[in-house]
This record gives sequence, structure tokens and C-alpha cells, in this order.
Amino acid sequence: MRSELKKALSTDALSSVVVFLVALPLCMGVAIASGLPPAAGLIAGIIGGLVVGTIQGSPLQVSGPAAGLSVIVWELVQKHGIPALGIIVLAAGLVQVVAGLLKGGKWFRAVPPSVIHGMLGGIGVLILSSQFHVMIDDKPKGAGWLNLVSIPEAIWKAVVPTTDHAHGEAALIGVMTIVVVILWAKFAPRRLKSVPGALVGVVLGSLVANLAGFPIGFVQVPESLAGAALLPTSSTAALLLQPGIWAAALGLAVVASAETLLCATAVDRMHQGERTNYNRELIAQGVGNALCGLLGALPMTGVIVRSTANVESGAKTRLSAILHGAWILILVVLFPGLLRLIPVSSLAAILVYTGYKLVNPVRIKELKRYGYAELATYVVTLGAIVATDLLKGVLLGLAIAVVRLLLRLSRLDITVEADPNSRRTTLRLRGAATFLRLSDLSDVLDAVPADRELHVHFDHLDTLDHSILELLKSWEVQHRAKGGDVIIDWAELDLRRETGLSAQGHRGSARGRSPVAPDAPEAGAR
Repeated sequence: MRSELKKALSTDALSSVVVFLVALPLCMGVAIASGLPPAAGLIAGIIGGLVVGTIQGSPLQVSGPAAGLSVIVWELVQKHGIPALGIIVLAAGLVQVVAGLLKGGKWFRAVPPSVIHGMLGGIGVLILSSQFHVMIDDKPKGAGWLNLVSIPEAIWKAVVPTTDHAHGEAALIGVMTIVVVILWAKFAPRRLKSVPGALVGVVLGSLVANLAGFPIGFVQVPESLAGAALLPTSSTAALLLQPGIWAAALGLAVVASAETLLCATAVDRMHQGERTNYNRELIAQGVGNALCGLLGALPMTGVIVRSTANVESGAKTRLSAILHGAWILILVVLFPGLLRLIPVSSLAAILVYTGYKLVNPVRIKELKRYGYAELATYVVTLGAIVATDLLKGVLLGLAIAVVRLLLRLSRLDITVEADPNSRRTTLRLRGAATFLRLSDLSDVLDAVPADRELHVHFDHLDTLDHSILELLKSWEVQHRAKGGDVIIDWAELDLRRETGLSAQGHRGSARGRSPVAPDAPEAGAR
């Protein structure tokens, strides 16, 4: 046991270095994309490792600033300002803690995959379009659609040199970084496969930019993280009394929690170790975000890129996630000068590539296999996020998913077959018999002549709710009172409603006594 523990610890130590190398450029790049200084992302990465990694419910998941939240954070900064952001992140963390204590982890996962992929795709488009401008040492234009339509203008700035800005040099570094990332993924030597392509691209970009003396923007890191922290003041703390702040915090908490728990589910599929405790993970994320809010850092989630690197590099315990936060802290404290050699355009290029991967064109083909309705939900969610904002786009996607569900629940085929040579009429129900089709079924039943013997078949009924059952029972009483007869297996129908079990293979039509008509005569089975 001692040798196995020693082996696991050594493996986790090596894995933590790989995760650290992946996390370092992303922490700073996400911060820049969010409109905050790189230190805000580094602080969040440290807390995600040292604090959340210690108490999280998904041992192999890695937490930190996520590209998926950069759009939300940027919008919050534009609307409320940087000082208010810390209070919003603090409140969002408290919401997550309460949700975890109330066992709400499963509810945050109840989001249709088409909406989730549409959300990630929309975030990818927004990140790509905004960071494309940063990659040429320019500023984003504001709204997501405006950044998108102004990409040709950015390309023109990079191609046509000007005397006042070095857009071309910045674009050169950015494009070179993306090319290195792509080539490294395909042609890296086997022994160096564990080294992240993003790190290789940033290192080479930094070397070229510094050796060539390009007059472009470089990362600005303070001498100490203590000086970068934005502790809340009495004026910012008073913002907690404003309903709008809590509304923003609730939206941030929902998106961050959904992304975290979906990531945890994906991580569980990658290994055979301990499974995720979703409520504990939600509490851990809440504690981490509350601390990030107190220090004025970026909010965090569980992040799939770092978590995948953690699992694939052989991590066995939570120690890997914890140590990766320690390595970030050591580098920032002891060697801050190294970070100042990194060009901003190189970090932006990493996010441009990340945005493209979030859109993931392959996902469109996969969704199409499940029907055009799934694909339409994805496209509408993505388009609405780009055209409006993240929260409205997700809500619209959820609304479409609910409408689709209602339409599916309203799909009921009602077939009536009248035998002209006898008094027999056959009613066949196929699909979902719910209150949404109550009126249609009532009309069909009322059209059955009073003297007919109605046989009801429900072998192919997928869903049955109480309202349909009560309609059939009350109609049977009325029909018998008019001189007619009804043949239906009430015991089987009640069982179907209570258990939801399929009646395939069972007899779907038999004569039985209605529970609400105890005085009705019982006829023999034919």
C-alpha cells in the first residue's frame, strides 16, 4: 500500500505540472477577454487549485477561470463596473453553496444537450470574434454581433500597415501561435506529447516578439498578488442590497454551475475512479467563487480542457489539482518578470482557437442524427446568444426545448373503426394521452352513437395522465346510462398510469368493471 501510495503521489505530481502548463496561458487569456487584468485570472486559478481542489466532489476535475464565463463577465463589467464584479461573484458563490446544501446539484444538470452545445457554440463565436480584435492589438467593438461583422475590418488593419499601430506585427504573432498549436497537436514527438500545444505556441510567440522587438502589447502583472486583489469596501458591499445585483449573481451561478457539473459528468466518463458527488462539487465551487469575489478575481467553473489534461496525464487523486494551483502561486510570486514577456496577441490567439473549438462543427453533425428539432434548438440558442446576450440566448433555447416537449406530449393518434355489421366500435390510442389532447379525445368519444359497444385499445400508448383516465371513466358511466357498452381493461390502464410500464405484449382490451361505476353490469368477455 505504501508503494502504491508513493506511485500515485509521484504520478499526481507529474500530472499537476502538465495541468499547470495548460492553465497558465488560459488563466491570463480569459482575464484579458473578460476585461480584467491577467492577475484576476491567476488568482482564480490559484484558488481553484488550492481551495476548490481540496474540497471538491469531483476529485480529478480541475477548476479555474473558464472561457465560457468570459462573455458574461465582460457584460457584467460593462454594465456594473469592475468594483461591483467582486460583489456579484461573491453573491453567485453564496447561491451555489446554498444550492449544494439543498441538494440541488441534479437540477443544474437538467439542461438539454442541444441547449448546452448551443450555449458553448454561442460563447465560442463571441470569444473568437472579440479576441480576433485583441489578437491584432485592437480593442473589441462592443456587442458580440458587432465584433463578428467587423472581423474583415480587423483583417484589413493587419494586412495594411499603419504608422501609429503595430497591428501587422501583433497579427503575425497571433497567427504564428495558432499555427504552432495546430502543428504541435499533429506532429509533436511522442515523448513531448504531454507538453500542451498552447504553451508551446505562447513560448515561441514570446521569443519572436521579444527578439524582434515588436512594439506590441505585453502582459502586465503586478509585483505582488496582494496589490492586485480588490477587497470589497463598504460602498461595494452595499450593492448586495440591490435586487439587480442578485439577479446578475443568480444568472452567473446558474451558468457556472451547469458548466461545472456537465464537465464533472464528462470527467467521470474518462476514468474508473471515484465518481462525482455533485452537491459537494457545487458547494466547493461556491466556496471558491465566494473567495474569488472577496479578492476581486474572476469567477471559476470546472473546466474541461484542464480536466482532460489531468486525466490523460495519469492523475489518480485530487492532489494533482491542488498542486497545479501551488505551481501558479510559486511562479507569480517568484518569477513575475517571466509573465511580462508574454505578448497579449499570443494569449488572444489561444482564445481565438479555443472559441473555434467551442463552436465544434462536428457537433452539428452529431445533433442532426437526433433530428432537425435538436439541430434547430442548437442554431437558435447560438444565434440568440450572439445577437443578444448569453442569458437571453439560453432562456430562449430552454423555451424551445419546453415547446418541443409539449408538442411531443401532445402527439396522440386517435383511430375510430366502426363495424357496419354489428354494434361494435373500436377506439385505438397511440402516442401520448395527456391533458393537451383531452378536448380532442372528448370530441371523439361524444361522437360515438349511444347504442354502440366501444372497445378501447391502448397497447401502443406511451404516456397516460390522470386527466385522460378520468375522462374515460366518466364517459363510460354516461355511455352505459344511454344504453351503450364499454370494453376496457381498467386494472391494466390504472397500472400503466401509476407505474408508466409499457403494455406491449399485454392484452390491451378486455371487459372490466369501472372503478367509478360500481353498479354497472359486468358483461362476459368475448
